[in-house]
Amino acid sequence: METFEIKKELHSIIDSGNDKFVKNFYRIAKSYLQQLEQDQMILEGEKDIKAGKVHSQDEVQKMIESWMK
Repeated sequence: METFEIKKELHSIIDSGNDKFVKNFYRIAKSYLQQLEQDQMILEGEKDIKAGKVHSQDEVQKMIESWMK
């Protein structure tokens, strides 16, 4: 089944679903999208670590203090 067909069927399912179904489907979809975003952030962080783009605890503390000024 093509993506377009799946989207069309999902729209139909959502349109015919009751409140509980729609709210649960929404919660699942949002959770999935948030997980994708977090996975991407983890991958970027791992790349930074491998590239040596890290800060010591002292450097981080100084950065935080500069934000407070």
